[in-house]
Amino acid sequence: MKQEATLQGVKVIEICNVAAGPFCSMLLADMGADVIKIEHPDGGDTLRSWPPISDGYSENFASLNRNKKSVTLNLKNPTDVQAARQLMRSADIVLENNRPGVMDRLGLGYADIRQLNPQIVYCSISAYGQSGPRSQEGGFDLTVQAMSGLMSVTGEADGPPVKCGVPVCDFSAGLYAAFSIVSALRMAERNGEGTHIDISMLGATLGIAALQTSEYFGSGNNPRKLGSAHPRNAPYQVFRCRQGYFGMAAGNNSLWKSVCQVVGRPELFDDERFTSTSLRAQHQQALLEIMESIFASEDAQYWLEQFRAAGVPCAPINQYSDVLADEQVAHMNWVQNIPLPNGLTARTFASPIRFDGQTSRIAVGPPALGEHNDEILSTITTQGEGA
Repeated sequence: MKQEATLQGVKVIEICNVAAGPFCSMLLADMGADVIKIEHPDGGDTLRSWPPISDGYSENFASLNRNKKSVTLNLKNPTDVQAARQLMRSADIVLENNRPGVMDRLGLGYADIRQLNPQIVYCSISAYGQSGPRSQEGGFDLTVQAMSGLMSVTGEADGPPVKCGVPVCDFSAGLYAAFSIVSALRMAERNGEGTHIDISMLGATLGIAALQTSEYFGSGNNPRKLGSAHPRNAPYQVFRCRQGYFGMAAGNNSLWKSVCQVVGRPELFDDERFTSTSLRAQHQQALLEIMESIFASEDAQYWLEQFRAAGVPCAPINQYSDVLADEQVAHMNWVQNIPLPNGLTARTFASPIRFDGQTSRIAVGPPALGEHNDEILSTITTQGEGA
């Protein structure tokens, strides 16, 4: 089975900006859905202006908008709103990430579109959800990282709050949305009834924090910042060595025994402080000092070779230039060329999903603003919606 055939024939109307929504619809587009991105004629998706800019075209935008079509509509113009309604009338999915209430005021909310298309799967992504005391508060990845508790467990124990370097609140919301949409689409195809999916960045971020929330529920204690360490596993963190660092994770007694053998300290396996995973976690500061005193004798490459040979999970501290050039990434064909509307070619990270051992090739690059106006808008009528 080809990945791009799984959602073939499914039509998606996207009215989204920046990350969470566009990422979600790109996942659907990678699976073969026909995604029509509605953008404002004046500049379009905000991400179009984000660097790096290659001869006037944003590679950030390209990374989240491949395999889509773009039409420009001014949704403050009644005629253009009518055009959007006609597009939604024949769609399977509508995806939007505006502040709650905006689409309703435009006449494009779920209640409006459901009257035209009872089978529509309508997904709204927002910071805090479509209802409730915070629903009208705006939010970005930074503020949701702060609100969700994520910042309270990120960084060094004695350091100030820091955000995760990857916008996990945006992208986890996009992932939850894509999963929910496909699930709801299956139900709509079976019983002919659509639904309104409410995806909040806050909820998605709490959803992926299951280990932290369960720690609080179970103990009554807030999880703490531990740098790269783990609250329940050790050795399981980044270690300093000669001229650098590396990561190593020995999360069970068998792996711990291998670590003791690799570092030439078999007696550590019987040390009463380190005889179980929970005891090693409890005494991990002492364990860290012992390990780093040993690791100081050699560089990261040496220790990585030794641990790999012993079957202990370990990794270098890569920069993106390192990992994108890694032999595993090349084997998976995850880095691919993508054509830009200006005639240039950029590189991008393709879909990481493989079907039958194959990574799909990018079918179509990201669209120019309004590139598909004639193709799409010429097929609809805005002179009344009929029966």
